[in-house]
Amino acid sequence: MRFCLLIMAKSPVPGQVKTRLCPPLSAEEAADVAAAALLDTISAALDTPGAVPVVALAGVVRREDVRDALAGCVVVPQRGVSFAERLVHAHADIARFRMPVLQIGMDTPQVTPSLLESCAEFGEAALGPALDGGWWALGLRDPSRAAVLRDVPMSRADTGALTLEALRGLEVRTLPALSDVDTMADARAVARQVPDSRFAAALARAAAVTR
Repeated sequence: MRFCLLIMAKSPVPGQVKTRLCPPLSAEEAADVAAAALLDTISAALDTPGAVPVVALAGVVRREDVRDALAGCVVVPQRGVSFAERLVHAHADIARFRMPVLQIGMDTPQVTPSLLESCAEFGEAALGPALDGGWWALGLRDPSRAAVLRDVPMSRADTGALTLEALRGLEVRTLPALSDVDTMADARAVARQVPDSRFAAALARAAAVTR
């Protein structure tokens, strides 16, 4: 099955990404960890059978490794002020592909091609809960249905429940729960799950410097 794998991403610029990791990390170290998470996510997306990887990007990419990875994806700019607005616009922008969409972020570098492929199997919708009460993945047969996200408050402990309520009327498949990376505790837990990843290596380098 062909589907659009939409990744919401922010360019890993020091001081603008993963600021909740600072301290103990510096802004530069947090940006390196964010870049590694994005690279791992893009790699998984590119290797996912049936996926058409699209990155909705905020900011200007200054890192050569990230630019090289993005070359294998369709890249669209994020539009909107709030994150909810940017989500709605990103889904609208990929509607032209006329295929179901599975949307994720760059905060779950532990995703694998097999997990993403299995998560793309849904009827009308799918929602992957995050352990902090939010969500890490949203699947929609019709991307225009993402318009309901406009009034959903993001980055709260009840965002997942409120998103599910906004999708009322659709048959929603519940996807596996994952931890996304917001805090150092999250980062360490995710790194333990994928010890051979770029993410785990970047976090280990940063941790070695901050000791």
